[in-house]
Amino acid sequence: MKKYCFYWLVAVLCVLPFSGFIAEPDLYNVRLTTANVDLDKIFLLIDKSDYRLYVYEDVTLRKIYKVVFGNRDQTDKQMEGDRKTPEGTFHILSKRVDKNWSRFMLLDYPNEESWQKFRQRQERGVVAAQATIGGAIGIHGVEYSSGIRDNYIEGKINWTLGCISMKNADVNELYEIIKVGTPVVIRR
Repeated sequence: MKKYCFYWLVAVLCVLPFSGFIAEPDLYNVRLTTANVDLDKIFLLIDKSDYRLYVYEDVTLRKIYKVVFGNRDQTDKQMEGDRKTPEGTFHILSKRVDKNWSRFMLLDYPNEESWQKFRQRQERGVVAAQATIGGAIGIHGVEYSSGIRDNYIEGKINWTLGCISMKNADVNELYEIIKVGTPVVIRR
């Protein structure tokens, strides 16, 4: 009987990884802290088409957050006032606790790449000569004082002027593991 139980236990342990009982960690619910990530190896990938912000540590995906943007039109930001979220490679320029959005991480938009695209659009007549490029684009929480809650994130309701918005608990967590200078890639 003991021999039968032993073989049965070995069989269960061999099959267990394929049965779904042992799964990859839920990347929406893992908790990132300064103790379990290398802050110097973090970068962010924001994919506008799937409303997600991905946190990578070097080449390892560590966490996924749900996000929303400024406009349902997922094309690249063209000028100030279009409520579109810019695309490209940026860096965190500064961080601050914010009374409206819980936390705010300012991107270095417009950077040189953004200016080049803006000038090319003006030359082609896509953007008016008197248009301005805009700025103050960042990653922040929801604006409770205006009645905007976490359900906007869950429902993919774009509400910002071009920024990336997260649930307040999520932006608070991200804020703790992001340094000034962290790379941020925004794509569609």
